[in-house]
Amino acid sequence: MRVVANLTACLAVLSLPLSAQRPNLNAASRTFVAVDAPVVALTPARLVKTGSVSIPADARTIDLTGRTVIPGLVGLHDHMYYSSPVSGSMKIMPFSYPKLFLANGVTTIRTTGSVDPYQEMNIRASIATGQAVGPEIVVTGPYLQGAPNGALAMHPLASADEARRIVRYWAEEGVPWFKAYTTISRDQLGAAIDEAHKHGVKVTAHLCSVTYREAVALGIDHLEHGLFANTDYSSGKQPDRCPSSGTDTVFAMLDVNSPEVRTTIDEMVKHHVGLTSTLAVYELSSPSRVPVDQRVLDALYPDVSKYVSDYYTKGRTADDALWRRAMKKGMEFERAFVQAGGLLGAGADPCCISAVAGYADQRNYELLVEAGFTPEQAVQIMTANGARVLGFADRLGTIAPGKQADLVVLRGDPTRTPSDIRNVETVYRQGIGYDSAKLVAATKGLVGIK
Repeated sequence: MRVVANLTACLAVLSLPLSAQRPNLNAASRTFVAVDAPVVALTPARLVKTGSVSIPADARTIDLTGRTVIPGLVGLHDHMYYSSPVSGSMKIMPFSYPKLFLANGVTTIRTTGSVDPYQEMNIRASIATGQAVGPEIVVTGPYLQGAPNGALAMHPLASADEARRIVRYWAEEGVPWFKAYTTISRDQLGAAIDEAHKHGVKVTAHLCSVTYREAVALGIDHLEHGLFANTDYSSGKQPDRCPSSGTDTVFAMLDVNSPEVRTTIDEMVKHHVGLTSTLAVYELSSPSRVPVDQRVLDALYPDVSKYVSDYYTKGRTADDALWRRAMKKGMEFERAFVQAGGLLGAGADPCCISAVAGYADQRNYELLVEAGFTPEQAVQIMTANGARVLGFADRLGTIAPGKQADLVVLRGDPTRTPSDIRNVETVYRQGIGYDSAKLVAATKGLVGIK
């Protein structure tokens, strides 16, 4: 299929080989399809970057007056599970999450931290074969966690040799990424990275016991959560241990222009270590600034929805000035990283409270603009940069001739009104246009259950 977009004063075209890339949807999946034709012309619509082509005579023309078209979002730190604040369990959402990601414009995700890699691989396969609808899924292996371990879904590593064994096994199963977690030691992390690279796969991390600079020196490929998992600046930190005191004060008081911070950024850039922004989930530490989102409440299982509704209400009066300052520092850190030449992607970490698949990804866009990035930069971070990190830049992440037709049609103009990123009408994945409203309706009240 080809999708042709008439973009205000000029045109852009995407070509999609039908047999090679388009899924053969079953009847249930086809109920969510809004547009499916050999050639589609989207005209006229806003686009950040345009090219010039002519509209073929046989194209199906769709009038998108007042709409904006952006590339499909690449969720670089997303999950297939939701940690219920009621039960505390990390439960896989195989039915609701794929639909919510796609409904909200997220056409590619990396499940950065898996509690059930086989189930995620099976979900990925069902989407790829058209038996289900959802984003393209890049599966990570099980969390590479050290001891002590506070999560029942994670296995605590006993040694560097065990880290190698787990990486070796899952790499042979076809997992392209691993995520190290908070209490891993330097020798375990170093062994995991070395073994992963022997198998041609990569490692990212949500750190604590190991600092960013230590991880960079060990050869890590990527780091998660912007500033907020970095313990380079914690006074009195012991090797291979998380800081004994909280880091909120450290982040809130941090001078992002200090030589110490610049050293971290320079080392990351020098060694081509990318960074994922997850501002939407860290905003939850400042409940007074989290916007009430009725869409989230509608998606959640009623017991969980009531909990989150109470969180919104009580959060309006919360005294969280310290984390408000920390959020600003985190935003400054991400700007400084990009200004230094670093590769910044974005992900929502849809794990908890009101950070839910798709909706939290959209909130990331609003927060990146608040952080000082232009709307065009924010779109690039959430699309092209994510594709680069995953090694997919040759086929997705931008709107260009010959690339995969992953597009999002939005009502309004998010470059003028950032919240318009929420107004998704149609999401094209591999050239098939899905009805966002139908996908959302199919998930109502199910997040937290399935």
